[in-house]
Amino acid sequence: QVQLVESGGGLVQAGDSLRLSCAASGRTFSAYAMGWFRQAPGKDREFVATISWNGDITYYGDSVKGRCTISRDNAKNTVTLQMNSLQPEDTAVYYCAARGGSASYYIRAYDYWGQGTQVTVSS
Repeated sequence: QVQLVESGGGLVQAGDSLRLSCAASGRTFSAYAMGWFRQAPGKDREFVATISWNGDITYYGDSVKGRCTISRDNAKNTVTLQMNSLQPEDTAVYYCAARGGSASYYIRAYDYWGQGTQVTVSS
């Protein structure tokens, strides 16, 4: 089992930046690829970013590419998502997820999920 706890969400204005963090506990963090997803009201959960177990491979969703950076610190069991130039359409609950395999943008590939952190961007 892996427990994931997200933090760093909040209310910001368009153009601002936010840094989301996900703290993991349980089994060996470095054994897992990590991902960030988001879900806006009335919409399906959407892929944001993923990173391989050692950080060498990253993928980003088209809607955030060029504005977000995912990184991880295996010594601290954390994964972060730096988001820049936020827009109202970025408003969503952001979820951290872990999977015991390669980095993936498929939601169903992930085994463990956090409870999410709300990001609200005002115009």
